[in-house]
Amino acid sequence: MINHYKSSIYYINFTKLSVKIKRVEGKHCFSGTLNQRFGGFKTNINLKVLGFPLAILLFIVIMLIPTPGLSYSGHAALALLIFAIIMWVTEALHLAVTSLLLLFVQPLIGITDFNSAVVGFANGIIFLMIGGFIIAEAIRKSGLAQRLTYSMLNKFGTTPDRGLFVVVFSTGLLSAWIENVVAYAMLLPIIKEIIPLMGVKNPEDGGSNFAKAMVIGGSFGSLAGGFGTEIGTAPNLMAAAYTNIPFVNWMVFGFPLAIILLVIIWKWLGFVYKPEIKGILGGMETIAAKKAELGPMSRMEKLTLIILLFTIGLWVTGNYTGINSYSVALIGAVLLFAFRVIDWQDAQTGVDWGLIIFFGGALSLGAALLNSGAAPWLVNNIIGLMGSTPSTVVIMIILMIIAVTITQVMSNIALAAILVPLSVTLAQAQGQPIGIYAVPVAIACSLSFMLPMADPTVAMAYGTKYINIKEIFKAGFPLVIIGIIITIIMMLTLAQPFIG
Repeated sequence: MINHYKSSIYYINFTKLSVKIKRVEGKHCFSGTLNQRFGGFKTNINLKVLGFPLAILLFIVIMLIPTPGLSYSGHAALALLIFAIIMWVTEALHLAVTSLLLLFVQPLIGITDFNSAVVGFANGIIFLMIGGFIIAEAIRKSGLAQRLTYSMLNKFGTTPDRGLFVVVFSTGLLSAWIENVVAYAMLLPIIKEIIPLMGVKNPEDGGSNFAKAMVIGGSFGSLAGGFGTEIGTAPNLMAAAYTNIPFVNWMVFGFPLAIILLVIIWKWLGFVYKPEIKGILGGMETIAAKKAELGPMSRMEKLTLIILLFTIGLWVTGNYTGINSYSVALIGAVLLFAFRVIDWQDAQTGVDWGLIIFFGGALSLGAALLNSGAAPWLVNNIIGLMGSTPSTVVIMIILMIIAVTITQVMSNIALAAILVPLSVTLAQAQGQPIGIYAVPVAIACSLSFMLPMADPTVAMAYGTKYINIKEIFKAGFPLVIIGIIITIIMMLTLAQPFIG
């Protein structure tokens, strides 16, 4: 289940304003008590309590604003989007409960019927997440995660900086070839092994900077690594389909972009969340001793490794076998059950079902925005504001900002389905290389660094309880800006000869 994070009450001293910060033991939440003092007058504002009425108020305000050219259902979908964002960010209700609320509210306010509202839960990404969780639990239970952890630390080092490097680059390089959700799910058990080895106790309390950097570093690394190839993300594939950019051509600019972003993510997270620990006590000797204690691989470890490699093989060869990545995840999960590596009780424990419900609700909202015409209406109106002769860089920036903003609350493949064809049309109308807008838009659709609902891997990092929404945003927002800038530079320089 998704658990709320420890709330903090913020205390910042200005002239006559103070915001008090303290720990509230027990329930976890993203909220604070705001004491404003103006001439002795005090008001207490709790964001968690305020979230629900604020969300309703903004819903009503959006519904009162005229939206010419947009249907009533589209107008209501935009208002519901604002409502959902406020509810999720303030955690006025449990994230999964808000997602359930979105399902029955859609037919109540006339956006769509209930059967259409729940279609988000039939999205393939949900089953990819479930399969990924089950595979991750098998890696942990069999002991393979522990063995892989010691092997990686033995090779790369035992300091916090090296540990973060291993996590960011491992998930990054894996996700260039397989789904980023799968790459992160496979590495998450190893990340959870490394954290206590470094001396962190009770990371679920949210008090460890190192734990925060590690879990979000794996997520961000998997997102950035996907830029390296056409098969790295679903939006990449869509851009490649519309532009016919050869696989190798994409790698010429995609891999440098991915590597640059991975380095930045590694260094940035180490800076934002400076580790409070020095490294493994005893260093390499301790790791060598731990490896020796494990002894030879057990039958279950070997079996898990064989099934894991077979599953990865199916993911990598999906273009040839015709088996999609969602099916592969379930094939791997079923094989682990069939060979008794795990049982259903393990799945009940290992799969974060609350996270699944939360993400299904987010996908449902994204589908509502798309099917009601709200998303295309929003995009076309923003594009229309640019005038008749905007520059290439301006169009690129605006399209990427639109993509980055909407992808935080909408399926990136659904968003790419709207923006990529529009980008290709704009490029052809201007006589520009066909991929000049489509490629950066596809990349922007996966710059999902800011919120848990933006990408399953970010949601999974949040689900560890090591980091909260505010801390994810703090780490992710600057990376989104950096990602946009580097992508534009790459498009105007290295990529230019390969995207025509």
